[in-house]
Amino acid sequence: MAAKKTPVTYASSGVNYDSFDYVKRLAQEKARATAANLGAVKMHEVPASRGESAYVWQQGDTYWAFVVEGLGTKNLVADATRPLTGKSHYDAIAQDTIAMIVNDLVVVGAKPLVVNAYFAVGDSGWFDDKQRAEDLVNGWANACTLSGAVWGGGETPTLKNIIEPTTIDLAGSCIGMIPSKKQLVLGDRLTAGDAILLIESSGIHANGLTLARTIADTLPEGYDTKLSDGQRYGEALLTPTHIYAKFVQDLFAAGLDLHYMVNVTGHGWRKLMRATETFTYRLTTTPEPQPLFSFIQEQSGNDDTEMYGNFNMGVGFAIYLPPNQAQTALKIAATHHFQAWIAGQVETGPKQVIIEPKNITFAGDSLGVR
Repeated sequence: MAAKKTPVTYASSGVNYDSFDYVKRLAQEKARATAANLGAVKMHEVPASRGESAYVWQQGDTYWAFVVEGLGTKNLVADATRPLTGKSHYDAIAQDTIAMIVNDLVVVGAKPLVVNAYFAVGDSGWFDDKQRAEDLVNGWANACTLSGAVWGGGETPTLKNIIEPTTIDLAGSCIGMIPSKKQLVLGDRLTAGDAILLIESSGIHANGLTLARTIADTLPEGYDTKLSDGQRYGEALLTPTHIYAKFVQDLFAAGLDLHYMVNVTGHGWRKLMRATETFTYRLTTTPEPQPLFSFIQEQSGNDDTEMYGNFNMGVGFAIYLPPNQAQTALKIAATHHFQAWIAGQVETGPKQVIIEPKNITFAGDSLGVR
């Protein structure tokens, strides 16, 4: 009888949320103590935004939001896949980076205004590859346009002995505007009975790549391995992340009352209970994930709980709104060519996410981002 395969989990591949979530919570405590500094310029922070994906402050009747985010390690997949395809894939990588930034910004109701870039290398020679550099720059500009934002500038440091000389660390920031308190979305309007609308992801987006790269190292054909749909593993991983900014703005333009939003990234479906309020989030419908996720699950030996607790599993964004507005939101999603599902509802009860079709329950203490 063959020995049972030891799963390759997200934590065992080198990413353990329990380790850095503690530091993130500690940082929030110390950061909160600096809030009074805004008073010198007649602004004040919105305390409820602490622990959300974007920080919010108020100036008069206008609210502003700010995010700093990074790509992670997805560009290493692009570098390894380039010999197979002849393409640098850095146009897609640029979109991934922008999406990581603006998709976090829009959850509080902000319209992205100005994006700045951070391109850090271990050796300035990285930029000598003109095709790769041009793909990065062109992709960044295009993704800003997809977000409705201007590219304001950025920083390109050379960090010898900190970053590997053959690679780049991609990150950036964005400031956005929330025109009125009515459009400020921080979960205070969440209520039992709200519909949970799930919006498709394009694939893995830019989370879970450390585990995905670990799997590639175990495959005889590496990133050239074919999935069930015929795609190369590397190319499937490099599908650019959806940008939801204009979709969210269209929801507001239609007069919908958005009670909460979640960018489904790290922590997977556990993120669906990110709001401060204590509710049970019951999912009765689970969209079929892309074949990429089935492949990762098969190769890693992980169960559904591990997969849904760390990957987006085909869902990139979630919206909570009154049930009588859900059909309108579905129609707006379709105009952006996004599949969407009315997948469940918010209920009174302990803080938890219940995924009924998978028989999975994530307790409140499994998400330590606040």
